[in-house]
Amino acid sequence: MEIVHVPLGERSYDVGIGSGIMARAGYRVAPFLKRPLVAIVTDETVAGLHLEALKASLAEEGIKSVSLILPPGEATKSWPHLQSCVEWLLEEKIERSDMIIAFGGGVIGDLVGFAASIVRRGIRFVQIPTTLLAQVDSSVGGKTAINSPSGKNLIGAFYQPSFVLADVDVLGTLTERDFLAGYGEVVKYGLLGDLKFFEWLEETGPALAAGDVGARIAAVKWSVQMKADIVTRDETEQGDRALLNLGHTFGHALEAATGYSDRLLHGEGVAIGCALAIELSARLGLSSQEDPSRVRSHLRRMGMKVDLGDIPGELPSAEALLELMGQDKKVVGGQMRYVLTRGIGRAFVSADVPSAEVLRLLRDELGR
Repeated sequence: MEIVHVPLGERSYDVGIGSGIMARAGYRVAPFLKRPLVAIVTDETVAGLHLEALKASLAEEGIKSVSLILPPGEATKSWPHLQSCVEWLLEEKIERSDMIIAFGGGVIGDLVGFAASIVRRGIRFVQIPTTLLAQVDSSVGGKTAINSPSGKNLIGAFYQPSFVLADVDVLGTLTERDFLAGYGEVVKYGLLGDLKFFEWLEETGPALAAGDVGARIAAVKWSVQMKADIVTRDETEQGDRALLNLGHTFGHALEAATGYSDRLLHGEGVAIGCALAIELSARLGLSSQEDPSRVRSHLRRMGMKVDLGDIPGELPSAEALLELMGQDKKVVGGQMRYVLTRGIGRAFVSADVPSAEVLRLLRDELGR
């Protein structure tokens, strides 16, 4: 098992990455327990595929488990499901010294992490992410949240897990679409801070998607290490951590515009958002005019959504999309802050972006 350490003082933790390591989940969780009991929260899809294996691993260490199974999908990140999760934890008499396992993708991780942060003023939790997106991004760094009709992830808290266990073998049960949605977050790391990683992905991406275990472990570890380095410098997003939102300002607006539905998965929105951010950077004269076509070419080679026209159904006007972008958490003093690049691997945050230029870009993209 490869280990990436996230050094945050008393909130420090390890991210374990490997193949077949979920079978040792009980062994990894046991040292955190004061009594042999954990609460597992998962969704229907993951439960059908992996819940019994996780429970068996816990039972091997003499750990009893209770489980709550929620519906899959982004709509689960909502007040009603947060309430049902919190009430269930209280009904099961889960104590402050107990442990909750968030077992699923980014939706479950975000929802359960937020519930853990507020039940009894904070119960420790472990992330066992089952999607590529969750393994490389949402399970690490302590961002927990639910969505609001006003925007994505607007209600939440920074609350770090006690441990993260990322088994790349479970990625083999993902649909191609779900895997590639997660790959959108992987590409983001290359675009924001590591040209060598992006070049490696250009070469290795197809093998990674085809199931190469070594490539998957390497991609997850590389991504997690990059995120850990940034989170260590800026845990609560006062500065550098905003770089991790490359593509997200556009992507979150597109998710809101499509009703957080299956029309557009989060990672798909991020991939399209990254392409838009690179395009905007080039239009502003910040980066090479070749960068947008290079990024789009790689995403298309991987079989991913790249343009607004790849999203099924009607989209709002450019003006409406820009208004949705205004709900982004990076807005400061009413002013939008964009993550742009001075070239692939060289991202920065800027508030000096004319709204007219963004509007022109959105109109051009909608008119493709």
